[in-house]
Amino acid sequence: MINILLVTCNKQTTDRFLNIFDKNIYELSVIVNEKFISDAINIEIPDIIIIDENSSGSKNLIRKVKEKCENTIIIFLISGNKVNKEVIKYANAFITSDMSEDVIMSTINVNIRMKNSLDMLSNSNKDLAESLYRLNALYSTSSQFAGTLDKSKLIQYMIEGMDKALSFSLTCTLSLCTDDEPVLILNSLYELSDELITALKLRTVLNYNSLFEQENIPLKIDEKKLKVVKHIKYPASRFTFTLFQYDNMLARISLGNNIFGCIEIFKETSFTHEDATCFQTIAQQVSLPLKSATLYQEIIEANIKLEKLERLKSEFISIVSHELRTPLTSIKNSLDILMSGRCGKITESSEKFLSMAMRNVQRLSGIINDLLDLSKIEAGKMDFNFAPTNINTVIDYVKSALSEVAKSKGLNIRTEASENLPDITADAQRLEQVLTNLVSNAIKFTPENKTIKISSRMISSKDIKINEYFKDSIKLADGDYVEVCVEDEGIGIAEKDLLHAFDKFAQIENSLSRKAGGTGLGLPIAKQLLEAHYGAIWCDSELNKGSKFYFVIPVVKKLVQINVAG
Repeated sequence: MINILLVTCNKQTTDRFLNIFDKNIYELSVIVNEKFISDAINIEIPDIIIIDENSSGSKNLIRKVKEKCENTIIIFLISGNKVNKEVIKYANAFITSDMSEDVIMSTINVNIRMKNSLDMLSNSNKDLAESLYRLNALYSTSSQFAGTLDKSKLIQYMIEGMDKALSFSLTCTLSLCTDDEPVLILNSLYELSDELITALKLRTVLNYNSLFEQENIPLKIDEKKLKVVKHIKYPASRFTFTLFQYDNMLARISLGNNIFGCIEIFKETSFTHEDATCFQTIAQQVSLPLKSATLYQEIIEANIKLEKLERLKSEFISIVSHELRTPLTSIKNSLDILMSGRCGKITESSEKFLSMAMRNVQRLSGIINDLLDLSKIEAGKMDFNFAPTNINTVIDYVKSALSEVAKSKGLNIRTEASENLPDITADAQRLEQVLTNLVSNAIKFTPENKTIKISSRMISSKDIKINEYFKDSIKLADGDYVEVCVEDEGIGIAEKDLLHAFDKFAQIENSLSRKAGGTGLGLPIAKQLLEAHYGAIWCDSELNKGSKFYFVIPVVKKLVQINVAG
């Protein structure tokens, strides 16, 4: 029903309009005394107010009516052609006393339609504003979720997001992931009594159990032992058990098989469909970062355990290696004395077995040295004696030391060293160890009557061609480097095994490698020694076609001091 308020002190005007509206579906109220207009408006805001210009009173009255009836159509009843400018400012339409009934009703109907359109637009704008606000709250909350892996903060951001979007009275959040034990987080507008908290604990556990229906409940919760954390916004006031008469919604906080808890929200006014969608969206949004945070925490804990195991392993290797070295030294000295003949004449058979024992003692000594070096490097206790070093001197030493071993296998070691290479700052002994490992491997895995080549050259960082399998793990600074290559014609390395060539205790699985034996520590030790020199090592290889092992060490340019005479 359309409500119309007529303000006039003219009885004739009153009778006429009562007659007009009596024939229509509109409800008309008449105010004769302008003093009562405020009371009438406060009781019920009319859809249309018709004000007789002759009874309009002061400008202040017109302004007051417009302020209180913002969406009400104001029509002025005028008697002549002249209209007060102040009246024009506030009027939506004008009618005259001599207008026909049809024209008056037509004017009123047009304005009613206009009011309905404005009301619809206003409601649409209001709904749009609420939707935009809610979307902004969702966006802000999701941005907060993306900024942390702290599970307690994620739960806090979820509750804050719901408060912004839904303005709840109370939330009961059962969290299974923010503490060592389940915890009930209560965020309430007002204080909660102990009895009410006990009831909320029981309700929360029942809600949690109901989420699984026929499924096995992953964690049994005892409401009597359930830990409670409460946050009260206005502690001066207190909720009563009428809280359970409020509208409420329940959501599961989970992702796949990962259950992080559940949340129930209470609100004194009814939730809309949009409220329910927003509530479920936020509860789902928090699940993914909670899973990520859980995985991150598991990774941290696993890394701590691995670091501890690695430390224990290194300590074990170091202790065992030291304990083995002492008796091994005694065995070696004893074999030296026996083989020297100082304990009597050695028969041909005895010499054969003593030589075999000496070779195995030397082999075992090499293994122990490798283990000790590895434990020292990993513990950061490896000593280096850096000094200007020429790489060609290192190459000549290693070639001389291993030539006889190579000849015994029918192999030839050849060098192609560039002349006039600049010195590098390095520990010559450690570089000999690196190169000895590489050449020894080449001898070990190369069939008879083949050649092993050692080459060296000066190269710029931009010209270094690193195998694509190692590019991601090798980062070299700009500048000049000395490059060494050990090339063999041996068994080679399959493409799938290239990345594992420098793994600890790794060996290529084929008959020749098994026959050759070894600890698989030579290459990882070489890698770490070179990294200590700010260099790198990698390889190019093809199965049954040989391998090329490269390593580079930076050339440090000498600083030249220039004295300028004043």
